[in-house]
Amino acid sequence: MRILLFIGTNIAIMALLSITFSLFGIQGLLAENGVDLNLQALLVYSAVIGFAGSFISLFISKWMAKRSMGVHVIKNASDPTERWLVQTVKLQAERANIGMPEVGIFDHPSPNAFATGWNKNNALVAVSTGLLQSMKKNEVEAVLAHEVSHVANGDMVTMTLIQGVVNTFVVFLSRVIGHIVDRVVFKVERGHGPAFWIVSIIAEVILGILAMTIVMWFSRRREFRADEGGAKLAGRQNMIAALESLKKGSDAPKMPDEMAAFAINAGKIHKLFASHPPLEDRIQALKNS
Repeated sequence: MRILLFIGTNIAIMALLSITFSLFGIQGLLAENGVDLNLQALLVYSAVIGFAGSFISLFISKWMAKRSMGVHVIKNASDPTERWLVQTVKLQAERANIGMPEVGIFDHPSPNAFATGWNKNNALVAVSTGLLQSMKKNEVEAVLAHEVSHVANGDMVTMTLIQGVVNTFVVFLSRVIGHIVDRVVFKVERGHGPAFWIVSIIAEVILGILAMTIVMWFSRRREFRADEGGAKLAGRQNMIAALESLKKGSDAPKMPDEMAAFAINAGKIHKLFASHPPLEDRIQALKNS
């Protein structure tokens, strides 16, 4: 399904861009001004850049998470808490039909957890010291189930594909905008003048911000699904209790920005750019289902 999604997405992009440029007559506008812009070649170039960055990030995600968050991976459990964490994740992974993830603990006062990794059989599930200190065991179990569900759902790969798609659009459209301004407005006939690079950079920043809202919308949808998965693995009431506990601890220090998209509790930021839905909405969704 991941391969089909990947191929289908790229076909859809090429078709959509072809139709869009035909409808708006951009190719004709460029031709009238003596410009020969190879849109197909530019699209391939944009896709290579867009998807390369996303997949490189995916493949090094575990390594980056361990380094940036200072995760202590439990190799040989040294106390009852570590043994319980490993055993709980092992049972949940078996029920979710995935390979055993690495289990770790990171030192942070925020009650939080995250899952990352390049595929569902090579993942990392980590919890914060703040979560272990502030939550009851059944609530921690539900949080672990939520993260295991992220892994089982292939959310890391799905988000990588979505990010690659929007990256492609951002690179492609920013270069087209820069090219049009350079040729049509400034009448540059050969090569690219300074306007192309300046306009392309500005357009890429603006389009990148807009594209981020699309990625975050998908991320919020995946959170509801992970909550449902967590409820199936650890019990609906336990999942609700865990979210309510997180809501009470929402004033604790927040996760670093680079890990927020993988965490169970991302804090209060603007809705359009929030990687997670409001905890109130997540609790209500579980109660209503």
